[in-house]
Amino acid sequence: MLTLFGHPFSSYTWKALIALYANATPFVFRELRTGNIQTDAFVASAGPSGQFPVLRDGDITVFEATSIVEHLHRHHPGPSPLLPKDEATAIRVRMWDRVFDLHVMNVMQQAVSRQISEPEIDPSEARSEVRDQLHRSYRWIEKWLAGYIQRDKVTLIECAAAPSLFYADWVIPVPCDCPRVKAWREHLLALPPVARCVEEARPYRHLFPLGAPDRD
Repeated sequence: MLTLFGHPFSSYTWKALIALYANATPFVFRELRTGNIQTDAFVASAGPSGQFPVLRDGDITVFEATSIVEHLHRHHPGPSPLLPKDEATAIRVRMWDRVFDLHVMNVMQQAVSRQISEPEIDPSEARSEVRDQLHRSYRWIEKWLAGYIQRDKVTLIECAAAPSLFYADWVIPVPCDCPRVKAWREHLLALPPVARCVEEARPYRHLFPLGAPDRD
């Protein structure tokens, strides 16, 4: 039985959960930060930074969310292929995965981290530091979406895009000149695997350092 270690409010945990839910892959979820010293210690030693999510598959330990999705695609395939068979197309899917992780999710996280490290500052100050970067990313994605077909199936792209756009829009809302991004975010949040993550994370919204908006 697969075991996923993470937290329901973690964006990168969502990335792995969406892949698991999309293919109805059986697994056990171990929530971190619940006082289980053994579980927390395992994750802390699983990778160089001790971050989650971490997947345990028998004797195999996989850390980093993208690697977990790749592992699931190869070793636990289901009705929703997470990567295309054509290697050239798969390379581009991996490229877009990095766009959402590095240029949306990680940029958003900079504001969150600033607010955590300096809780006395006004949230608008933390947001201001990432506004230009996120606007640039949103507008790049807006152009890319002109050629991307929105599907009900989940791939590595959806696994990366859903949590990154969910939380990034909380920090810096998608501007009005990016209607495709706005519509795609709504589409992603309506996908059953993503909607399940949204609901499971709902009780933890008070933990969002910048204040969770009263929506979604």
